[in-house]
Amino acid sequence: MFKTLTLASIYELQGYKDEALVIYQEILKKDPENFEAKQALKRLKVHKKFGGVNEAAKKMFINASSSSEELKNFERWLMKWN
Repeated sequence: MFKTLTLASIYELQGYKDEALVIYQEILKKDPENFEAKQALKRLKVHKKFGGVNEAAKKMFINASSSSEELKNFERWLMKWN
């Protein structure tokens, strides 16, 4: 199998983040200056660190009105990340 940026990108888009990560790392072993692979590696490592979308916070944000308690709760949740 040819381990290319295209294959890694396809894996990433399909949700196979770990497989994509391995390919990007292998690409960087062969070409340490590969900008696309570096960027993808950073993106995937951040994704792994934070674990993707927080569905509860997403729902809170979507359903919140500007004067609601839900919006205040969402703002509190955001402040935890600051």
